[in-house]
Amino acid sequence: MEVYLLIALYLIVLLYSIILHEISHGIVALWLGDRTAKDSGRITLDPLPHIDLMGSIILPLIMIITTPFAFGWAKPVPYNPLNLIWQKWGPVCVAFAGPITNFILAGIAAMIGAFIGIPSSLKAQIISELPKKFMEGEMVALVAGDLGAIFFLITVMCVFWNVLLGIFNLIPLPPLDGSKLLFTLAPIKMETQIFLEKWGFIIVFGLIFLTPLGVLFSTVVQKVLNIFFGLML
Repeated sequence: MEVYLLIALYLIVLLYSIILHEISHGIVALWLGDRTAKDSGRITLDPLPHIDLMGSIILPLIMIITTPFAFGWAKPVPYNPLNLIWQKWGPVCVAFAGPITNFILAGIAAMIGAFIGIPSSLKAQIISELPKKFMEGEMVALVAGDLGAIFFLITVMCVFWNVLLGIFNLIPLPPLDGSKLLFTLAPIKMETQIFLEKWGFIIVFGLIFLTPLGVLFSTVVQKVLNIFFGLML
């Protein structure tokens, strides 16, 4: 398996993990009475309506080529909270559908990976190589010519991305899904909400990369990953 094919698989798994996250928002909104996402053509597995040029293609590609890590986003699925039959908690249900979907996908991928018939030692090697060394020749050599190893690698990618996306989106700051619970439970002034909506992403990344909270985030992600990866061995 060539490195460029490995990168393509990595990006495809990331892209569809994000897309399924977004689709789940629209589906739950539809269940709760709002047809905005459905009428906008956003409840679809076709990637084109979901792709954000910068967040879905350019940034992940640049990051995956220059670093051992990548991240991205899709266009947010639109919905009208005023149409939801459950006015107070409806937005929370719509928001949390995304992270819950990611954890379900991680669980499904882990179960599939557990039944792939390759040696446990090889599984452990593949898990340990992702994400830091996945582009190096060692990873390519590990899975080259072994269909089972290639499929297991895909399941590991799926677990990794969905756990990361699920936990990241639970952070209670906008525009992340966890902010809906914060705004429902805490009496935050509208001016503060507007400020957080405008600068939330910068604040989130600043907290993760520039403060000790980044260590806490990484620790939580690793502990949850260890649970799912443990099921695969």
